[in-house]
Amino acid sequence: MEDKHGCIKCGSTDAEQKEVAMTGTGLSKMFDVQSNQFIVVWCKNCGYSEFYNKKSSSGSNIFDFFFG
Repeated sequence: MEDKHGCIKCGSTDAEQKEVAMTGTGLSKMFDVQSNQFIVVWCKNCGYSEFYNKKSSSGSNIFDFFFG
């Protein structure tokens, strides 16, 4: 079996990444405190997206995770 890398939905290797912040629940949501930081990687062909916790993945190459 051939080892394929790329988007798990369409196989494309064209992707982008961006840092995003989101509110949590409870008081942080009420006061719009965006304390949860993520890196989102999405396929430019089909739009499939994956979110990675910025704190736990700061030393790794996110594209390696996305493309397997």
